[in-house]
Amino acid sequence: MADRVTVIGWDGSPLTAAARAALSAATLVAGAGHHLALPEIPPAAERIRLGSVDLAARRIAGHRGTAVVLADGDPGFFGVVRTLRAPQYGLEVEVVPAVSSVAAAFARAGMPWDDAHVVVAHSRTLRRAVNVCRAHPKVAVLTSPGAGPAELALLLDGVHRTFVICEELGTEREQVTVLTSDKAADHTWRDPNVVIVIGGTAATGTQGGGWLMGRDPGAVRGWGLPSHVYGDDLGTGESAGLRAAQLARLGPRTGDLVWDIGCGAGALAVEAARFGAAVIAVDEDRAACARTEAAARHSGVQIQTVAGRAPHVLERLPEPDVVRVGGGGAAVVTACADRRPERIVTHATTRDEAEAIGAALTDGGYAVECALLQSVELDPGSWTERDRSVVFLLSGHRPAPSP
Repeated sequence: MADRVTVIGWDGSPLTAAARAALSAATLVAGAGHHLALPEIPPAAERIRLGSVDLAARRIAGHRGTAVVLADGDPGFFGVVRTLRAPQYGLEVEVVPAVSSVAAAFARAGMPWDDAHVVVAHSRTLRRAVNVCRAHPKVAVLTSPGAGPAELALLLDGVHRTFVICEELGTEREQVTVLTSDKAADHTWRDPNVVIVIGGTAATGTQGGGWLMGRDPGAVRGWGLPSHVYGDDLGTGESAGLRAAQLARLGPRTGDLVWDIGCGAGALAVEAARFGAAVIAVDEDRAACARTEAAARHSGVQIQTVAGRAPHVLERLPEPDVVRVGGGGAAVVTACADRRPERIVTHATTRDEAEAIGAALTDGGYAVECALLQSVELDPGSWTERDRSVVFLLSGHRPAPSP
């Protein structure tokens, strides 16, 4: 029974001596069709076309002989190594890596990629991958059939990005195409491909490169901060304490799409974007949208603004994961609940309004929490009261499905 498998990365260049030696001794080789056509594979070796890695791992574990798996690029980077190392197969894995398809794509584009986010898009993660492309200025997307450049472009509707599409890297059919995202949906793209998605305003970074893969966390520390932190023209907006409580209940994170309805000065939208989430900020006041855009530029984050009155303007927006309703009351909350986000957070200034919102959340299938928040701002010099606010904070979350 096989207890050891050699995983060889292939990037189109000639195989290394270590890879050739492993292949020459193989009695079973698993890989994609173009891998199984390599001349270095012994003619007598059993060949398995690699579809399900789990099925291949079981075949390898039961094979009497020497097994090799061929994979594109670096098989340890979003590749087959993770599955093959699962304890149920009992396999010892040796890896002969090659240049990853992401590194190759950025090399073809002549761009650095230590500041890029890397995501995998397939049927279950396509929407979250698109949200990362909305939120960050440089993203590499490892695509799959049905979740490729055209599908990315369609879901990015309304957000301008530049696509660098690298098809069949390392093969004779390799092709690199640069075009805007609104054009990508009009083409048919060959698999496998990698898409570099570029656009928006990058966060301010250090000269000569950063110190962390992906986005630098920036100089601002904390959240629920005073409005003036996010720009000179933010105005007063809601209280920082209320905003902090709302963010804590929303829990925005990378891969999420946040709706901020009634964005006002944009402070909450900016803070949600600082957590890595994609944000659509909605306000009927175009000046509020302009202030939110200015706050986003000031903080180096990506935010899409939509001017219009809720709930009608919400009909054309993509599906949210979490929603903050800054204004509009029960009618807007009901419209948001119909889109079934995981969480909805809002506030009310009177008990009657709070009860109406709570009923709207309950009718929408949400478990409701309500708290009465009182905050008092003091002057630390004289310890006298500067400002006082009292609001009802309401949050609804969708209960987890029964097992």
